[in-house]
Amino acid sequence: MESIVGDRLQVLRYTGGSLTEIEDQAAVEFPLTIYLDNEEFATVVCTPSNLKELVIGFLASEGMIRSMEDISAFNIDHHQGFAYVELKMKQVISKEFYSKRMIGSCCGKSRQFYFYNDAKTAKTIMTRKKISAGQCLELMQQMQDSSEEFQRTGGVHNAALCTEDELLFSYSDIGRHNALDKIFGHCIMNKISLKDKVIVFSGRISSEVVLKVAKIGAGILISKSAPTTLGIDLANDLGITAIGFARKNQLNIYSHPERIIEAECVSQ
Repeated sequence: MESIVGDRLQVLRYTGGSLTEIEDQAAVEFPLTIYLDNEEFATVVCTPSNLKELVIGFLASEGMIRSMEDISAFNIDHHQGFAYVELKMKQVISKEFYSKRMIGSCCGKSRQFYFYNDAKTAKTIMTRKKISAGQCLELMQQMQDSSEEFQRTGGVHNAALCTEDELLFSYSDIGRHNALDKIFGHCIMNKISLKDKVIVFSGRISSEVVLKVAKIGAGILISKSAPTTLGIDLANDLGITAIGFARKNQLNIYSHPERIIEAECVSQ
């Protein structure tokens, strides 16, 4: 497996009117092309770590698999950047539903909204799990503190699966969707129940992110970043409690506040 943090770089830093030469590091960017039943399916630009979790989670999110039992063969060529997956039940990949596409790591241009597979796999969340605002902030802090890659590069997103009391595991990637796919893949590979779980996330709460969380099956999404209007609308529609700007000692609740214990509103 390749390093996810690049070699040390000589960088010029401007501070207070002068330039100083310093050492810095950057996150590695890696293209991974996925072949499904010998047909090119998609190319994901990602961080070259936990690639099996990424591919499994991505295929589940795309509605191509439900469990590891759906896969008959799996192989990753790390050197060339190819993943080869064969399914037990061969599927005809309709270009109407699954066109070949580049799924980039940059925000805003990574995926179109509501492909056919989104409507097929996104589910309404019915959990009655409750969590306190204090627990939300503590989980966010735990995730941030545990990300050595972010501390070294500032160039990756983080996602963690949690209970209300503890962080279970986390993943980092240059792509925010990829970090969530790694969470999903880990759960599928290890048969981890997603009932009553919480996702803590560093990225923006966009419609794409809310759809992915709905596919994973978590009812509470906590982010340190902002939501979008469509992200909020989808969170309301899909039964997801969306929490943004979870930083320091405050957070905003954008949908389904009934799951937050201190959610009674005091008018300003």
